[in-house]
Amino acid sequence: MDIWSWISQLPDSDESDSDHSPRVFELATGSDSTRSIYLRADRTSGSESEAAVTFTVCLQGFHPYNAEKPLWVSEKCHLSGKNPFLPLFLQLLQEIISLSPNAPNSTCPRAQLQKLKPDPIVWIMDSHTPESFSTFFNLVFILRLFWLCACDAPSEAGSLYFQSLLAPAIETMSSKPAPVLRTFLVTVGVDTELCFMRTLGYIIAKWCILREIGVGLQALIPPPCRNPGFSYAAENHGVWVLKGYAPMMMMKLERSNGQKGQFPPRIDPKESILKYALAHQQLEALVQLEYSVTYHEGFIHVRARVDNVRLHVAKLGFNNQNDDAGYGGEKHFPSRVRIWVGPEVGATYVGGLSLGRSTENKEKEVEIQKIVKGNFEKMRLSNAKAVAKTSTRTRTKNWRMDQDAEGNAAIFDAVLYDNVTGQEVAMGRPGGSGDEPVHGLRRRYAGSNRAFTKSGSVVLAGDEYGEEVGWRVGKEMEGNVLKWRIGGEFWVSYWPNEAKSWYYETRYVEWCDEVDLPLIPAKTNE
Repeated sequence: MDIWSWISQLPDSDESDSDHSPRVFELATGSDSTRSIYLRADRTSGSESEAAVTFTVCLQGFHPYNAEKPLWVSEKCHLSGKNPFLPLFLQLLQEIISLSPNAPNSTCPRAQLQKLKPDPIVWIMDSHTPESFSTFFNLVFILRLFWLCACDAPSEAGSLYFQSLLAPAIETMSSKPAPVLRTFLVTVGVDTELCFMRTLGYIIAKWCILREIGVGLQALIPPPCRNPGFSYAAENHGVWVLKGYAPMMMMKLERSNGQKGQFPPRIDPKESILKYALAHQQLEALVQLEYSVTYHEGFIHVRARVDNVRLHVAKLGFNNQNDDAGYGGEKHFPSRVRIWVGPEVGATYVGGLSLGRSTENKEKEVEIQKIVKGNFEKMRLSNAKAVAKTSTRTRTKNWRMDQDAEGNAAIFDAVLYDNVTGQEVAMGRPGGSGDEPVHGLRRRYAGSNRAFTKSGSVVLAGDEYGEEVGWRVGKEMEGNVLKWRIGGEFWVSYWPNEAKSWYYETRYVEWCDEVDLPLIPAKTNE
């Protein structure tokens, strides 16, 4: 399926399409060939009788309509301009953003988002090959089609959409993300980026739930995703940035006490509702490293330090929709993050790596209290007792930060521990017995000693990770733009917060990308 190629090859003048008959592109067809979802292009007249086209998404053969049923109509696209289908692309993007899941307590609600400016979108369309842009356009079109088939169409049309349209698109994006998607996210700004990626995450969550339940959609099971979610890296003004988005059910399940099927009817209904709420969540990760370059007599010194690591678990739902099903306080939480940065594998121009933090060996405060009790009677010998009490006081933190190295790559590691049991959360499980487990992460979004923000996020700043790390690069590399690799491993866990449940799980995702390291000294005026 290549929607964009079909659209871009439509006749651009009345002379080449004299009969004015509508052109039809089959998006999906049912197994009996009587039901279909298709896109229709109708020739109309624009201003001053110039040629224009309007697109309509239609259903055919679905009960109770059976006959043709229009679902959506586009704005007019005038065929005489340089980018005749820019209005169509802008309309699709704007409607996706306006229909995105609500973020509770957001400082930038969807209603305040201005309309997308056409200039960046035109640049995106013009700066990529037709094949590359086609992959992104198809994804955008299918995302917009989700709301039409899931909300405004019969259930059979929704099943056909999930099986024939959405599943191949997700599989393509997971195995080979479209480079235009990265360009789009970098260009449109972070507010629009969040709306777009949360819409994509919400749709993937619904698709994963249907895949697990079955309901006749067993064919939705794809091969294992090599790149779950989506990530990209960039260099900007002396900062390396790695950003990633991963819907929970696309992440690898590392540990769990649940059954393989997420929502089979044979398990406790309360546990099914809990898992349904947990499925509508998405990890949003941002790693920001500040770097600097100094030039010396015989070498170039490259330094990097952690500026910010922000991990947020977003709830994918709507204010007017009870996606939480009574489990609004139950969320996954970040339990470990491992970041690495360094030269490309096999690089011989790096002479050494220096770390900036010692391994912690905390001192313990020990308080010894001795009590001596005596019993003296009217006897020649005295009877005395001595009692000694020892108490130890230690200061504990939920997160432990470490620096390490592997080859020429510097590693920044942060691990969450349970203060009650002392175990690493990502590799452990809640303890205790009885009606509910006992652990130190209950009511984790309240109280003064919580390890998370009230919204469930984690912010790890440079003051936690210690001093900067540094590499010595050969002087002969001056004047080049090197490729520096940056990556991260992220773990999220679920332990009961307020719910009385023994269910727990840990999920994992890994991303890696390259960023530029320019070794070009600034010119000085002599």
